[in-house]
Amino acid sequence: MSPNTTDRRQRGRDRLRAPFLLLLCCAALLAATAGAATGAPRDAPSTGGRGGTVVRTDHGAVRGLPHGAYTTFEGIPYAAPPTGPRRWRAPEPPAPWQGVRDATAAAPRCVQMTAPGAGGALGSEDCLYLNVTMPTGADADAGTGSGPRRPVLVWMHGGAFLGGSGGDYGAERLAVRGDAVVVTVNYRLGIFGYFGHPALGSAPPFGLADQQAALRWVRANAERFGGDPGRVTLFGESAGALSVCAHLTSPTAAGLFQRAVLQSGSCFLSFPRGALGPGTPAYEPFASSREVRTVGEGAARELGCTAGGDDDVLACLRRQSTERLAAAPLMQSFNRPAFGNALLPMAPDRALASGRFHRMPVILGTNGDEMRMFVGLSLAAFPIRTESDYRARLVEAFGSAAPSVEARYPAGRHATPALAWAAVLTDRSFACTTAAAGRAFAARAPGLPLYGYEFRDADAPVLAGLPSNPGFPYGAAHGFEMPYLFSALPTERPLTDAQRALSDRMVDYWTAFARTGSPNAAGLPRWPVLRPSSPPTRSVQSLAPGPGGVRPVDVYSTHHCSLWDGVPG
Repeated sequence: MSPNTTDRRQRGRDRLRAPFLLLLCCAALLAATAGAATGAPRDAPSTGGRGGTVVRTDHGAVRGLPHGAYTTFEGIPYAAPPTGPRRWRAPEPPAPWQGVRDATAAAPRCVQMTAPGAGGALGSEDCLYLNVTMPTGADADAGTGSGPRRPVLVWMHGGAFLGGSGGDYGAERLAVRGDAVVVTVNYRLGIFGYFGHPALGSAPPFGLADQQAALRWVRANAERFGGDPGRVTLFGESAGALSVCAHLTSPTAAGLFQRAVLQSGSCFLSFPRGALGPGTPAYEPFASSREVRTVGEGAARELGCTAGGDDDVLACLRRQSTERLAAAPLMQSFNRPAFGNALLPMAPDRALASGRFHRMPVILGTNGDEMRMFVGLSLAAFPIRTESDYRARLVEAFGSAAPSVEARYPAGRHATPALAWAAVLTDRSFACTTAAAGRAFAARAPGLPLYGYEFRDADAPVLAGLPSNPGFPYGAAHGFEMPYLFSALPTERPLTDAQRALSDRMVDYWTAFARTGSPNAAGLPRWPVLRPSSPPTRSVQSLAPGPGGVRPVDVYSTHHCSLWDGVPG
């Protein structure tokens, strides 16, 4: 092998790894602060004690835990453990069980990156479980046929495809207030979910295949929990929203869900050079199968798995310990789902632009200060103290277009240069890429029920674990809308009364959309249909507390999207 080939492969690996050095911190932060559920492996069912609610799934009975108005079922297997010879294989159905399986405690989270400086691997490879939250009595309605089938919401968590767990999200408010069945899902992460190698051929991204297996489980079992398998809403945030984007463009996801909500992650999301710190390359969330296989060859060499044929190489790789594979460099190298396979024949952004997506009602939205999360996490390592620091970041990101960007975002209009930089990245990477995705949906499917939002609570509670940076408020940063929909996410303080009222409206909107395909319902401020190609009706719904906080706003103008439509990088 020539030195040039080795260098080229190393550069390819660096392109996959480097942008996530800071995203990893975000994933680890969420994993560490969301109440890590690392319960005992569910190798065998438990008959449990008396009491509890029992539902018979297509693989066996499970006993859940009543909580008054709602009942939870945790740790239900939707696929066989992807361990040993099943590592890096498409998910297989779980083995049926006899008796009643205990479903009152969380299953292990999937192996993921730990917080910087922490030792050991967090989670287990035996992790393909999901959780169901339903209004108490919904299963009885299903059993007797006496009640209507409830809409089903299936949540895909975020965490940069490196961290997080379905068990981190308490779904009782969506279930009770929204009279819905809510499913949260674990799926394989990092090298366990997105590894590629020539010996695997054109294998699909295993983490996305897991998600589709969970959706098939929902289709088979929703009625048993009082849900309607014909009204399944797939929703997710950040990497979870990117997952929803992938399934919208995946031929193998056809018929598995009927509505989609993408929170802070559109099919067109990307970051320019230097967004996550000086020297980091531009980032796109999906990679070609060729890129991923090339990086996988390099990883196999590092692990000493090169001798023999393909079967020998895979056998060697599958013998590697969980702890060795979970090392930071390997995990960071494999968190971009591959396209060029049966699950994702083409990159989702290209598929969307060419009209190759499933037609269904869609909500897509962002938070008003998305990138303050990422910039706030990076300020200790990469401070932006002066206008010169700010200008240097602009030049790295936008080259010759930097002066026009600075003219639209002068540092003097912001409290600090760091806040100016966060505003630039919020608009460039989130607000305007989401607006562009909305235009693509509308152009290719003009009658599509399409809705947009911007979460704009500038005083939203800060997620626990984020560093405090004087003069740098987080505002409505990335992920800050999630405590308005879910419980169990730790924040610096609880919601105020006004924020709780906003939370009620958001829950009502999300569950109305799941029920009917429109977020509009009696008693709620009207949410306009998004028509991005027509300026008079390109408004999205502002979600903020207080009088007038919920109303249509024009984010295209507010976030200077006419500028970003013409800026490369």
